[in-house]
Amino acid sequence: MTALPAPARLARRRAASALVAAALAPLLLPGCASAAAPRYTVSLAELQQAMAGRFPRRYPLAGVLELQLLTPRLALRPERDQLNALIDVQTSGLLLQGRQPQGVLDLDFGLRYEASDRTIRTERLQVNALAVQGLPPALSELLARQGARLAQQALDGLALHQLRPGDLALADGLGLQPERIRVTPSGLAVDFGPRRAS
Repeated sequence: MTALPAPARLARRRAASALVAAALAPLLLPGCASAAAPRYTVSLAELQQAMAGRFPRRYPLAGVLELQLLTPRLALRPERDQLNALIDVQTSGLLLQGRQPQGVLDLDFGLRYEASDRTIRTERLQVNALAVQGLPPALSELLARQGARLAQQALDGLALHQLRPGDLALADGLGLQPERIRVTPSGLAVDFGPRRAS
């Protein structure tokens, strides 16, 4: 077979090198999707179980009312990238004369990743409603004014899940770290991005 001229052989080698580089790029560039990219998900059942271990909780309100928040019932809101929580509320206090009116706290919240302890935590709380039937008008007004603060105390920054060191082994090896928490129809999905310098 006739040997190719030197310039032709050089051109072929360069073309082959370019094809190999293009094929390997998704595996080598941080942030690109690839078959080796780490995946981590959390189911709604796992989140609900975590909530059950942190409730009930009691909160005094202006020294005249005590609220007990029972275990939240969680629902996924992937279209808003949020979760919803419905929390049964029980009230007590001297002004209620032995009665314990009950109600519901309805709120939405987002999620963030806390790298210092590898936890997924709540953030961006939004109170949709806080209603307790049977309270005297003055206490109902007090509760309406303090609803947002109560929600902040109950859920803001609450750890819903903690990743183990082994869960991050593949990501660490690739120079990646959890970057974003997405709410999906089946639970949570953790997206990874390039590790930032500390």
